[in-house]
Amino acid sequence: MELIQETSDLSAYLGADDVVDHHHPRVRETAARLAKESEDSYAYARAAFEFVRDTIPHSSDSGDPRVTWRASDVLERRTGICHAKAHALAALLRAEDIPTAFCYQKFEVLHGLVAVRLGGAWHRQDPRGNKPGVNARFSLDGERLAFTPDPELGELDYPWLYAEPHPGVVGAMKAAPGCASLLRTLPLAL
Repeated sequence: MELIQETSDLSAYLGADDVVDHHHPRVRETAARLAKESEDSYAYARAAFEFVRDTIPHSSDSGDPRVTWRASDVLERRTGICHAKAHALAALLRAEDIPTAFCYQKFEVLHGLVAVRLGGAWHRQDPRGNKPGVNARFSLDGERLAFTPDPELGELDYPWLYAEPHPGVVGAMKAAPGCASLLRTLPLAL
């Protein structure tokens, strides 16, 4: 699948806002620690991906009812759904000047992931978190995502690379009093 940038301005994929708050001290501290242990941008991106995937449980898997949506809150509270984990990974990558886009897949609800720009190309990564039947891995050589859409079921990969998280997703996350209600109010499609 050919990935399509929402904007040709790569600096848009380095931006900070209320969701991707990569200037927040918690994000900066985490990024600095991961960067100290990494020899280059690839190693850092992989370390950041594995950190988010492996140390921040997916709220649905862990049964954590808290809703996090801001990257710094995801890192502090150590919980989040796929979208929240994508926000945290984007903030960590952007903190080290690695262009990062938001990507989506359509299943029963909208699934969130990111794409990183390394080696002159975009590569989608899914920090959702592994569990039985889900084995996402960091890769620049073919995608190793958590899920593969089945077009016969109406599932699909959206090809767009967004500089900011989808406003419908963020709105649902901000309004949800808990994870169970969030999963009922997330957008079903873009």
